[in-house]
Amino acid sequence: MFNALVVTKDEESGKTSAAVQQIAVDDLPHGEVLVAVEYSTVNYKDGLCIGPGAGLVRKYPHVPGIDFAGTVEQSSDDRYKPGDKVVLTGWRVGEAHWGGYAQKARVLADWLVPLPQGLDARAAMAVGTAGFTAMLAVMALEDHGLQKDHGPVLVTGAAGGVGSVATAILANLGYEVAAVTGRPEQEEYLRGLGATQIVPREELTEVTRKPLESEQWAGCVDAVAGAMLGRVLKQIKYGGSVAAIGLAGGAAIEGALITPFILRAVNLLGIDSVMQPYDNRLRAWERIAKDLPMDKLEAMVQPATLSDLPALGKDILKGQVKGRVVVDVNG
Repeated sequence: MFNALVVTKDEESGKTSAAVQQIAVDDLPHGEVLVAVEYSTVNYKDGLCIGPGAGLVRKYPHVPGIDFAGTVEQSSDDRYKPGDKVVLTGWRVGEAHWGGYAQKARVLADWLVPLPQGLDARAAMAVGTAGFTAMLAVMALEDHGLQKDHGPVLVTGAAGGVGSVATAILANLGYEVAAVTGRPEQEEYLRGLGATQIVPREELTEVTRKPLESEQWAGCVDAVAGAMLGRVLKQIKYGGSVAAIGLAGGAAIEGALITPFILRAVNLLGIDSVMQPYDNRLRAWERIAKDLPMDKLEAMVQPATLSDLPALGKDILKGQVKGRVVVDVNG
């Protein structure tokens, strides 16, 4: 028997509740690899799965946790053997499939990636899904021509998990980073990650019908969408790109027009971390081990245990979680 955060649903009221319970290996879903989980994290999707489910959870009882890192205990797949260090993000684990909020997890071998040299399980989860997504965004911007001498790179939602890591990676690579936040008290934190400019959120949230605005940003990692993305697209320099990774401000791109795309050759790049192909996952994790400064990463981390998760799930849905929460599932 081992500990897991189990979410149950009352069929009459439709309400869910989450609590740490003891479960057995036989309770785990089908998979080729049994992993002794060491660390997981708290992401926005985790908050949804701990709380209302929001259509992400298919059936109850459920164990959330959309990512984890740990050590292989058993494997029927030749790619992994007991003792191997692995990391998992995406593939709807923690949503449709039981996830990392447990001391053990059983998953398909195709979903795992070997931990790159230079990262242990805790560091991998300090990065987590948020940091993995941030690196995918930076890679996409660079693949589409972003260079250090093109000007400042904007990061929206910069104090959040993805934004924090994107800021740290870009600054470490030598880019000038402009960090957008609606929380003025986070300025010192963001400058500590390497941001050279702080942009108040309200400067970018007004919807305008202007076809274009003055060119300001060489590129952007956008976690917000909504009206902010509509404004940012009009301010991207000629040939620049926006890597879209989230929708904290809404799924619609308010105020957006076709003009940035056809008059300035702006690119809007969709970043998906859930179904990302294996080779690109390897490339991203290798870049993370090389290009993410671990001292900056440590400054983002808040420690937590399984028993902290019900409260943290509520907090992240309210936008009250800064940086990265690393969950010690054995703590």
